[in-house]
Amino acid sequence: MTSPLNPAKRPAGFALFALGFRPFFLAAGLFAIVLLGLWLAILQDRITTGYLAPAVWHGHEMLFGYTVAVIAGFLLTAAQNWTGIRTPAGTPLAALFLLWLAGRLSFLVPGLPAGLVAAVDLLFLPVLALTLAWPIIKAKQLSNAPFPIMLLALAAANALVHGEALGWTAATASTGLHLATYVVVTMMVVMSGRVIPSFTDNKLRTHARRWKAIEWLVPVATLGALVAALVAPDSLVTALLAAIAAAVHVIRLTGWYTGKFWSVPLLWILHLGYAWIALGFALLALSAAGGSAAAGASLHAFTAGGIGVLTLGMMARVSLGHTGRLLEAAPLMTLAFVAINLTALIRVALPLLFPAAYVQSMMAAGLVWVAAFGLFVVVYTPMLLRPRVDGKPG
Repeated sequence: MTSPLNPAKRPAGFALFALGFRPFFLAAGLFAIVLLGLWLAILQDRITTGYLAPAVWHGHEMLFGYTVAVIAGFLLTAAQNWTGIRTPAGTPLAALFLLWLAGRLSFLVPGLPAGLVAAVDLLFLPVLALTLAWPIIKAKQLSNAPFPIMLLALAAANALVHGEALGWTAATASTGLHLATYVVVTMMVVMSGRVIPSFTDNKLRTHARRWKAIEWLVPVATLGALVAALVAPDSLVTALLAAIAAAVHVIRLTGWYTGKFWSVPLLWILHLGYAWIALGFALLALSAAGGSAAAGASLHAFTAGGIGVLTLGMMARVSLGHTGRLLEAAPLMTLAFVAINLTALIRVALPLLFPAAYVQSMMAAGLVWVAAFGLFVVVYTPMLLRPRVDGKPG
Protein backbone atom coordinates (compact mmCIF):
# COMPACT_ATOMS: atom_id res chain seq x y z
CA MET A 1 0.00 0.00 0.00
CA THR A 2 1.27 3.44 -0.87
CA SER A 3 2.13 5.38 2.24
CA PRO A 4 -0.24 8.31 2.87
CA LEU A 5 2.59 10.07 4.67
CA ASN A 6 4.94 10.35 1.70
CA PRO A 7 4.12 13.57 -0.25
CA ALA A 8 6.11 12.36 -3.25
CA LYS A 9 3.72 9.44 -3.69
CA ARG A 10 0.44 11.27 -3.19
CA PRO A 11 -1.92 10.53 -6.09
CA ALA A 12 -2.68 13.25 -8.60
CA GLY A 13 -6.03 13.96 -10.18
CA PHE A 14 -9.57 14.82 -9.15
CA ALA A 15 -11.75 12.11 -7.63
CA LEU A 16 -14.49 13.98 -5.76
CA PHE A 17 -17.26 12.10 -7.55
CA ALA A 18 -15.62 8.67 -7.65
CA LEU A 19 -17.76 7.27 -4.80
CA GLY A 20 -20.59 8.57 -2.62
CA PHE A 21 -18.65 9.25 0.56
CA ARG A 22 -16.37 11.79 -1.10
CA PRO A 23 -18.65 14.73 -2.00
CA PHE A 24 -21.12 14.17 0.82
CA PHE A 25 -18.53 13.87 3.60
CA LEU A 26 -16.63 16.92 2.38
CA ALA A 27 -19.86 18.91 2.05
CA ALA A 28 -21.01 17.73 5.49
CA GLY A 29 -17.78 18.98 7.06
CA LEU A 30 -17.97 22.35 5.33
CA PHE A 31 -21.69 22.72 5.95
CA ALA A 32 -21.27 21.90 9.64
CA ILE A 33 -19.00 24.92 9.92
CA VAL A 34 -21.18 27.26 7.85
CA LEU A 35 -24.38 26.14 9.57
CA LEU A 36 -23.08 26.79 13.08
CA GLY A 37 -21.53 30.07 11.98
CA LEU A 38 -24.91 31.23 10.70
CA TRP A 39 -26.63 29.97 13.85
CA LEU A 40 -24.26 31.90 16.10
CA ALA A 41 -24.92 35.02 14.02
CA ILE A 42 -28.69 34.46 14.41
CA LEU A 43 -28.28 34.17 18.19
CA GLN A 44 -26.61 37.57 18.17
CA ASP A 45 -29.43 39.04 16.01
CA ARG A 46 -27.01 39.73 13.17
CA ILE A 47 -29.03 37.87 10.54
CA THR A 48 -32.53 36.42 10.28
CA THR A 49 -34.09 33.42 8.58
CA GLY A 50 -37.02 33.88 6.26
CA TYR A 51 -38.86 30.72 5.32
CA LEU A 52 -38.50 28.85 8.65
CA ALA A 53 -38.41 30.21 12.18
CA PRO A 54 -34.77 30.45 13.38
CA ALA A 55 -34.87 27.53 15.85
CA VAL A 56 -36.75 25.35 13.36
CA TRP A 57 -34.29 26.21 10.58
CA HIS A 58 -31.36 25.34 12.84
CA GLY A 59 -32.82 21.96 13.80
CA HIS A 60 -33.91 21.28 10.23
CA GLU A 61 -30.51 21.95 8.72
CA MET A 62 -28.66 20.00 11.41
CA LEU A 63 -30.81 16.99 10.54
CA PHE A 64 -31.78 17.30 6.88
CA GLY A 65 -28.65 19.19 5.85
CA TYR A 66 -25.61 17.97 7.77
CA THR A 67 -26.82 14.60 9.08
CA VAL A 68 -28.51 13.54 5.84
CA ALA A 69 -25.32 14.36 3.93
CA VAL A 70 -23.33 12.01 6.17
CA ILE A 71 -26.00 9.32 5.86
CA ALA A 72 -26.04 9.68 2.07
CA GLY A 73 -22.27 9.38 1.80
CA PHE A 74 -22.15 6.40 4.12
CA LEU A 75 -25.06 4.44 2.61
CA LEU A 76 -24.06 5.03 -1.01
CA THR A 77 -20.62 3.68 -0.18
CA ALA A 78 -21.81 0.84 2.04
CA ALA A 79 -24.46 -0.34 -0.44
CA GLN A 80 -21.77 -0.93 -3.03
CA ASN A 81 -19.84 -3.07 -0.54
CA TRP A 82 -22.97 -4.92 0.57
CA THR A 83 -24.28 -5.75 -2.90
CA GLY A 84 -21.25 -5.67 -5.20
CA ILE A 85 -23.31 -3.39 -7.48
CA ARG A 86 -21.95 0.00 -8.40
CA THR A 87 -23.70 2.93 -6.79
CA PRO A 88 -23.77 6.32 -8.58
CA ALA A 89 -20.41 7.80 -9.53
CA GLY A 90 -19.33 10.55 -11.86
CA THR A 91 -22.15 12.62 -13.38
CA PRO A 92 -25.05 10.76 -11.66
CA LEU A 93 -23.37 11.22 -8.26
CA ALA A 94 -22.69 14.88 -9.02
CA ALA A 95 -26.36 15.37 -9.92
CA LEU A 96 -27.49 13.72 -6.70
CA PHE A 97 -25.08 15.85 -4.70
CA LEU A 98 -26.25 19.05 -6.42
CA LEU A 99 -29.83 18.15 -5.49
CA TRP A 100 -28.81 18.03 -1.82
CA LEU A 101 -26.90 21.29 -2.21
CA ALA A 102 -29.85 23.00 -3.90
CA GLY A 103 -31.94 22.20 -0.85
CA ARG A 104 -29.44 23.92 1.40
CA LEU A 105 -28.99 27.00 -0.77
CA SER A 106 -32.71 27.49 -1.40
CA PHE A 107 -33.20 28.51 2.23
CA LEU A 108 -30.56 31.19 1.92
CA VAL A 109 -31.70 32.85 -1.33
CA PRO A 110 -33.99 35.80 -0.57
CA GLY A 111 -37.26 36.02 -2.44
CA LEU A 112 -37.63 32.41 -3.54
CA PRO A 113 -41.27 31.23 -3.35
CA ALA A 114 -41.85 29.14 -0.24
CA GLY A 115 -43.37 26.32 -2.28
CA LEU A 116 -40.26 26.12 -4.47
CA VAL A 117 -37.97 26.02 -1.45
CA ALA A 118 -40.02 23.18 0.02
CA ALA A 119 -40.20 21.25 -3.26
CA VAL A 120 -36.44 21.40 -3.83
CA ASP A 121 -35.64 20.33 -0.28
CA LEU A 122 -38.24 17.57 -0.15
CA LEU A 123 -37.02 15.89 -3.34
CA PHE A 124 -33.62 14.68 -2.17
CA LEU A 125 -34.55 11.99 0.35
CA PRO A 126 -37.01 10.08 -1.89
CA VAL A 127 -34.46 10.14 -4.71
CA LEU A 128 -31.76 8.88 -2.35
CA ALA A 129 -34.08 6.13 -1.06
CA LEU A 130 -34.78 4.92 -4.60
CA THR A 131 -31.09 5.09 -5.51
CA LEU A 132 -30.21 2.97 -2.49
CA ALA A 133 -33.13 0.56 -2.91
CA TRP A 134 -32.13 -0.41 -6.47
CA PRO A 135 -28.91 -2.33 -5.66
CA ILE A 136 -30.42 -3.77 -2.46
CA ILE A 137 -33.45 -5.15 -4.33
CA LYS A 138 -31.36 -6.35 -7.26
CA ALA A 139 -29.03 -8.22 -4.88
CA LYS A 140 -32.05 -9.53 -2.90
CA GLN A 141 -30.57 -8.31 0.39
CA LEU A 142 -33.67 -8.01 2.53
CA SER A 143 -31.53 -7.47 5.64
CA ASN A 144 -30.62 -4.04 4.26
CA ALA A 145 -34.14 -3.12 3.12
CA PRO A 146 -34.86 -1.10 6.32
CA PHE A 147 -32.41 1.62 5.23
CA PRO A 148 -34.42 2.91 2.23
CA ILE A 149 -37.54 2.66 4.40
CA MET A 150 -35.90 4.79 7.10
CA LEU A 151 -34.92 7.34 4.44
CA LEU A 152 -38.58 7.57 3.43
CA ALA A 153 -39.49 8.04 7.10
CA LEU A 154 -37.03 10.94 7.17
CA ALA A 155 -38.73 12.34 4.06
CA ALA A 156 -42.08 12.17 5.87
CA ALA A 157 -40.57 13.99 8.86
CA ASN A 158 -39.25 16.68 6.52
CA ALA A 159 -42.73 17.05 5.01
CA LEU A 160 -44.14 17.71 8.49
CA VAL A 161 -41.69 20.59 8.95
CA HIS A 162 -42.46 22.13 5.57
CA GLY A 163 -46.19 21.52 5.99
CA GLU A 164 -46.37 23.83 8.99
CA ALA A 165 -44.20 26.47 7.33
CA LEU A 166 -46.47 26.47 4.27
CA GLY A 167 -49.61 26.64 6.42
CA TRP A 168 -50.85 23.25 5.28
CA THR A 169 -50.63 21.66 8.74
CA ALA A 170 -50.81 22.97 12.29
CA ALA A 171 -47.96 22.60 14.80
CA THR A 172 -46.19 19.75 12.98
CA ALA A 173 -42.68 21.19 12.70
CA SER A 174 -41.61 20.10 16.19
CA THR A 175 -43.06 16.64 15.60
CA GLY A 176 -41.18 16.43 12.31
CA LEU A 177 -37.87 17.39 13.89
CA HIS A 178 -38.32 14.91 16.75
CA LEU A 179 -39.36 12.16 14.32
CA ALA A 180 -36.28 12.84 12.19
CA THR A 181 -34.04 12.73 15.25
CA TYR A 182 -35.51 9.43 16.37
CA VAL A 183 -35.24 7.87 12.89
CA VAL A 184 -31.57 8.84 12.72
CA VAL A 185 -30.97 7.48 16.23
CA THR A 186 -32.60 4.20 15.19
CA MET A 187 -30.46 4.05 12.06
CA MET A 188 -27.31 4.64 14.10
CA VAL A 189 -28.27 2.02 16.65
CA VAL A 190 -28.62 -0.51 13.81
CA MET A 191 -25.35 0.46 12.10
CA SER A 192 -23.42 0.69 15.36
CA GLY A 193 -24.37 -2.88 16.19
CA ARG A 194 -22.86 -3.95 12.89
CA VAL A 195 -19.67 -1.93 12.81
CA ILE A 196 -18.48 -0.95 16.31
CA PRO A 197 -17.83 -4.46 17.68
CA SER A 198 -16.52 -5.57 14.28
CA PHE A 199 -14.10 -2.64 13.98
CA THR A 200 -12.96 -3.17 17.57
CA ASP A 201 -12.39 -6.91 17.19
CA ASN A 202 -10.57 -6.56 13.87
CA LYS A 203 -8.22 -3.88 15.17
CA LEU A 204 -7.50 -5.23 18.65
CA ARG A 205 -7.95 -8.97 18.09
CA THR A 206 -10.57 -9.04 20.82
CA HIS A 207 -13.95 -10.77 20.92
CA ALA A 208 -16.92 -8.53 21.72
CA ARG A 209 -19.66 -10.16 23.77
CA ARG A 210 -23.09 -10.21 22.17
CA TRP A 211 -26.00 -11.56 24.15
CA LYS A 212 -28.89 -12.83 22.02
CA ALA A 213 -31.48 -11.52 24.42
CA ILE A 214 -29.92 -8.04 24.40
CA GLU A 215 -29.57 -7.97 20.60
CA TRP A 216 -33.25 -8.89 20.37
CA LEU A 217 -34.23 -6.27 22.93
CA VAL A 218 -32.22 -3.43 21.37
CA PRO A 219 -34.54 -2.70 18.40
CA VAL A 220 -37.68 -3.46 20.41
CA ALA A 221 -36.71 -1.19 23.29
CA THR A 222 -35.39 1.55 20.99
CA LEU A 223 -38.50 1.70 18.82
CA GLY A 224 -40.84 1.34 21.79
CA ALA A 225 -39.27 4.23 23.67
CA LEU A 226 -39.04 6.53 20.64
CA VAL A 227 -42.59 5.88 19.44
CA ALA A 228 -43.85 6.48 22.98
CA ALA A 229 -41.86 9.72 23.14
CA LEU A 230 -43.57 10.93 19.97
CA VAL A 231 -47.07 9.94 21.07
CA ALA A 232 -46.92 10.74 24.79
CA PRO A 233 -43.67 12.53 25.68
CA ASP A 234 -44.74 13.25 29.27
CA SER A 235 -45.99 9.91 30.56
CA LEU A 236 -44.86 7.20 32.93
CA VAL A 237 -45.12 4.66 30.09
CA THR A 238 -42.58 6.64 28.07
CA ALA A 239 -40.38 7.02 31.14
CA LEU A 240 -40.41 3.27 31.74
CA LEU A 241 -39.73 2.37 28.11
CA ALA A 242 -36.94 4.94 27.85
CA ALA A 243 -35.34 3.63 31.06
CA ILE A 244 -35.46 0.09 29.67
CA ALA A 245 -33.91 1.30 26.41
CA ALA A 246 -31.13 3.08 28.31
CA ALA A 247 -30.37 -0.05 30.32
CA VAL A 248 -30.34 -2.26 27.22
CA HIS A 249 -27.95 0.06 25.39
CA VAL A 250 -25.63 0.28 28.39
CA ILE A 251 -25.51 -3.53 28.65
CA ARG A 252 -24.85 -3.80 24.90
CA LEU A 253 -22.07 -1.23 25.12
CA THR A 254 -20.55 -3.04 28.11
CA GLY A 255 -20.27 -6.19 26.03
CA TRP A 256 -18.25 -4.32 23.41
CA TYR A 257 -15.96 -2.70 25.96
CA THR A 258 -12.25 -3.33 26.20
CA GLY A 259 -9.74 -1.00 27.82
CA LYS A 260 -7.51 -1.51 24.79
CA PHE A 261 -9.57 0.80 22.57
CA TRP A 262 -8.55 3.92 24.52
CA SER A 263 -5.25 3.85 22.64
CA VAL A 264 -7.07 3.91 19.28
CA PRO A 265 -8.93 7.21 18.63
CA LEU A 266 -10.85 5.76 15.66
CA LEU A 267 -12.40 3.26 18.07
CA TRP A 268 -13.04 5.25 21.23
CA ILE A 269 -14.81 7.96 19.25
CA LEU A 270 -17.39 5.37 18.10
CA HIS A 271 -17.85 3.85 21.56
CA LEU A 272 -18.35 7.30 23.09
CA GLY A 273 -20.82 8.21 20.35
CA TYR A 274 -22.91 5.18 21.25
CA ALA A 275 -22.64 6.05 24.94
CA TRP A 276 -24.24 9.44 24.18
CA ILE A 277 -27.23 7.59 22.71
CA ALA A 278 -27.59 5.55 25.91
CA LEU A 279 -27.43 8.79 27.92
CA GLY A 280 -30.07 10.30 25.64
CA PHE A 281 -32.49 7.53 26.59
CA ALA A 282 -31.70 7.96 30.30
CA LEU A 283 -32.42 11.69 30.07
CA LEU A 284 -35.56 10.98 28.05
CA ALA A 285 -36.76 8.79 30.92
CA LEU A 286 -36.15 11.62 33.40
CA SER A 287 -37.93 14.10 31.17
CA ALA A 288 -40.97 11.85 30.67
CA ALA A 289 -41.18 11.21 34.41
CA GLY A 290 -41.62 14.92 35.09
CA GLY A 291 -38.13 16.37 34.89
CA SER A 292 -38.95 18.90 32.20
CA ALA A 293 -35.46 20.41 32.38
CA ALA A 294 -34.07 17.15 31.00
CA ALA A 295 -36.07 17.34 27.76
CA GLY A 296 -33.60 19.58 25.98
CA ALA A 297 -30.68 17.68 27.44
CA SER A 298 -32.07 14.41 26.10
CA LEU A 299 -32.57 15.85 22.62
CA HIS A 300 -29.02 17.20 22.49
CA ALA A 301 -27.51 14.02 23.92
CA PHE A 302 -29.05 12.34 20.87
CA THR A 303 -28.07 15.08 18.39
CA ALA A 304 -24.88 16.87 19.45
CA GLY A 305 -23.74 13.71 21.26
CA GLY A 306 -24.90 10.58 19.49
CA ILE A 307 -25.28 11.99 15.99
CA GLY A 308 -22.42 14.50 16.13
CA VAL A 309 -19.84 12.16 17.66
CA LEU A 310 -20.76 9.05 15.65
CA THR A 311 -20.95 10.85 12.31
CA LEU A 312 -17.57 12.53 12.76
CA GLY A 313 -16.01 9.23 13.83
CA MET A 314 -17.55 7.31 10.93
CA MET A 315 -16.56 9.93 8.35
CA ALA A 316 -13.00 9.81 9.64
CA ARG A 317 -12.74 6.02 9.49
CA VAL A 318 -14.66 5.42 6.25
CA SER A 319 -12.65 8.08 4.43
CA LEU A 320 -9.36 6.47 5.45
CA GLY A 321 -10.45 2.98 4.51
CA HIS A 322 -12.00 3.90 1.17
CA THR A 323 -9.06 6.01 0.04
CA GLY A 324 -6.65 3.13 0.67
CA ARG A 325 -5.00 4.64 3.72
CA LEU A 326 -3.95 3.14 7.03
CA LEU A 327 -6.70 3.19 9.65
CA GLU A 328 -4.86 5.57 11.95
CA ALA A 329 -6.22 8.94 13.05
CA ALA A 330 -4.05 11.98 12.43
CA PRO A 331 -3.13 13.87 15.63
CA LEU A 332 -5.36 16.76 14.55
CA MET A 333 -8.30 14.38 14.27
CA THR A 334 -7.74 13.17 17.82
CA LEU A 335 -8.16 16.82 18.85
CA ALA A 336 -11.31 16.99 16.72
CA PHE A 337 -12.69 13.89 18.49
CA VAL A 338 -12.07 15.51 21.87
CA ALA A 339 -13.67 18.73 20.66
CA ILE A 340 -16.87 17.09 19.38
CA ASN A 341 -17.36 15.32 22.70
CA LEU A 342 -16.72 18.59 24.52
CA THR A 343 -19.36 20.20 22.29
CA ALA A 344 -21.90 17.60 23.37
CA LEU A 345 -20.94 17.93 27.02
CA ILE A 346 -21.36 21.71 26.93
CA ARG A 347 -24.65 21.50 25.04
CA VAL A 348 -26.13 18.86 27.35
CA ALA A 349 -24.77 19.78 30.77
CA LEU A 350 -24.48 23.56 30.92
CA PRO A 351 -28.17 24.38 30.29
CA LEU A 352 -29.06 21.92 33.07
CA LEU A 353 -26.54 23.31 35.54
CA PHE A 354 -26.71 26.98 34.56
CA PRO A 355 -30.09 27.62 32.86
CA ALA A 356 -29.59 31.39 33.03
CA ALA A 357 -26.56 31.05 30.76
CA TYR A 358 -28.46 29.20 28.03
CA VAL A 359 -27.42 31.45 25.14
CA GLN A 360 -23.82 31.54 26.33
CA SER A 361 -23.70 27.75 26.50
CA MET A 362 -25.02 27.52 22.95
CA MET A 363 -22.37 29.99 21.79
CA ALA A 364 -19.61 28.00 23.51
CA ALA A 365 -20.84 24.69 22.12
CA GLY A 366 -21.13 26.18 18.64
CA LEU A 367 -17.56 27.48 18.66
CA VAL A 368 -16.13 24.13 19.77
CA TRP A 369 -18.26 22.35 17.12
CA VAL A 370 -16.82 24.66 14.44
CA ALA A 371 -13.30 23.89 15.67
CA ALA A 372 -13.93 20.12 15.49
CA PHE A 373 -15.20 20.23 11.93
CA GLY A 374 -12.60 22.77 10.91
CA LEU A 375 -9.96 20.20 11.84
CA PHE A 376 -11.83 17.53 9.87
CA VAL A 377 -11.93 19.71 6.76
CA VAL A 378 -8.22 20.55 7.03
CA VAL A 379 -7.19 16.90 7.40
CA TYR A 380 -9.62 15.23 5.00
CA THR A 381 -10.13 17.64 2.09
CA PRO A 382 -6.97 16.48 0.23
CA MET A 383 -7.81 12.77 0.50
CA LEU A 384 -11.47 13.30 -0.47
CA LEU A 385 -10.48 15.24 -3.58
CA ARG A 386 -7.69 12.93 -4.78
CA PRO A 387 -7.77 9.33 -6.06
CA ARG A 388 -7.08 6.41 -3.74
CA VAL A 389 -3.45 5.99 -2.78
CA ASP A 390 -3.52 2.30 -3.72
CA GLY A 391 -4.68 2.96 -7.28
CA LYS A 392 -8.03 1.15 -6.86
CA PRO A 393 -11.28 2.73 -8.10
CA GLY A 394 -13.53 4.57 -5.67
